[in-house]
Amino acid sequence: MSGQGKVYLVGAGPGDPGLITAKGLRCLRDAQVVVYDRLVSRRLLEEASTDAEMVNVGKARGDHQMRQEEINQLLVEKALEGKRVVRLKGGDPFIFGRGGEEADTLADAGVLFEIVPGITSAIAAAAYAGIPLTHRRVSSYVTIVSGSEEPSKVESSIDWERLASGVGTLVVLMGWETLPGIVDTLKKHGLDPTTPVALIQWGTEPYQRTVVGSLDDILERGRQASLTPPVVAVFGQVVKLREKIHWFDDKPLFGKRVLVPRTRDQASVLSQLLMDNGAEPLEIPTIEIKPVEENSRLDSSLTSMSYYDWVVFSSANGVREAFKRLDYLQLDARAFGGTRVCAIGSATAETLRERGILADFRPRESVSESIVTGLTEKGVNGSSILLLRAEAGRDILSKGLSEAGALVDDVAAYRTVMPEESGEKVQSIVAEGRIDVVAFTSSSTVTNLLTLLGGDATSLGGMTLACIGPITAETARNAGLTVNVVATESTVPGLVDALVEYFSTARGE
Repeated sequence: MSGQGKVYLVGAGPGDPGLITAKGLRCLRDAQVVVYDRLVSRRLLEEASTDAEMVNVGKARGDHQMRQEEINQLLVEKALEGKRVVRLKGGDPFIFGRGGEEADTLADAGVLFEIVPGITSAIAAAAYAGIPLTHRRVSSYVTIVSGSEEPSKVESSIDWERLASGVGTLVVLMGWETLPGIVDTLKKHGLDPTTPVALIQWGTEPYQRTVVGSLDDILERGRQASLTPPVVAVFGQVVKLREKIHWFDDKPLFGKRVLVPRTRDQASVLSQLLMDNGAEPLEIPTIEIKPVEENSRLDSSLTSMSYYDWVVFSSANGVREAFKRLDYLQLDARAFGGTRVCAIGSATAETLRERGILADFRPRESVSESIVTGLTEKGVNGSSILLLRAEAGRDILSKGLSEAGALVDDVAAYRTVMPEESGEKVQSIVAEGRIDVVAFTSSSTVTNLLTLLGGDATSLGGMTLACIGPITAETARNAGLTVNVVATESTVPGLVDALVEYFSTARGE
């Protein structure tokens, strides 16, 4: 059995990638093959190993990438090849996910498998809409049914008459297409036409929409809102509680689509903060951090650190790349010895702290000019200073400190390049008019995004443009852009705080 593979039937949850279980996420990250459904979050799929084989078997009504029998056989074949397979299913594997059929097939084939339960959309979509499915004073039980079967069938497997006579909560999954028949059937069997109903589209996603009405008018309200699948329908008095306890769509950036032009690793931090505040981040890699092509100057400075009185890091990227070279040179934080360290802002200081270095100086503002002023006040005349920064960056630091009498070594720790594949993607997103906000986190993100857009600054017209600090804002304005938001603190959290304040003010809060 040691050479045999194994299949993990993992519930991915309803949409919000944060709702997968800790065990499910661990299985996903360790998988050699990931077989996933149509509604699984793309952000969650990014957690899989870059070496993993990704197989989309998504199914929509009338449009199947792969028949269920073929999916079952695929799982068996991959496991018999000795692979660790994750069958990533939206919601929970055993709640209308056909996970029972897949487990049955695996058992018949003698394949090892585990079930990792997930949060079903029946629970999560309602919770994110502020609707508790049970409540001590309102409903003591809940029934979850599939809406994929037309209720008018002569031999329906669902006892609609009993459901219509109950006083509990009824949740219908996958029922948007059959909702007219469901409503008519419930009315026919005596359910009060004034019964509250909620329709929740794309539950738990930043673009979740909730439409509330009664059994009598919910179809018309849903059509007026132009709802399309996936939709969860909730029938019962608990729907009234949404008026008091709705929370998700009250988030300050709820529903805002934010273009995030940034490096891949840094984008994840900004994207998470945006999602925490209700926004939908759309990541476009406009900068890729690369090592410098010739390392001799960088290596020489790192191995001669004791020569310098100060080393200045003007970005977190500089810290990361410098420590990569230190590791290559079989050195560590002790290389800094008695050399004092300056970090341009909190993110850079935190990146240093994670590597055992506490910054001796942080300027009041996270800009190069403030570093020059601060170090000059400390007295750097005759001091040796090492600048570790981006190749072809601004020369404000080097020039300013030299004028203050310092002996400056200006050394490139990394270079930035523009990913070629991002151009078509960003042009398509902008052309679709899907963007509410563009969040610029550096001058190079401004320059590179405009390059990807063919230099057309007018294509960003009508969007809210937010900049991480005054230098980035100046670059944007010089490029012909109208800047609406500039962060007071030039950090990623500061940028998100500025956006929250901007839209709260716009709403008159």
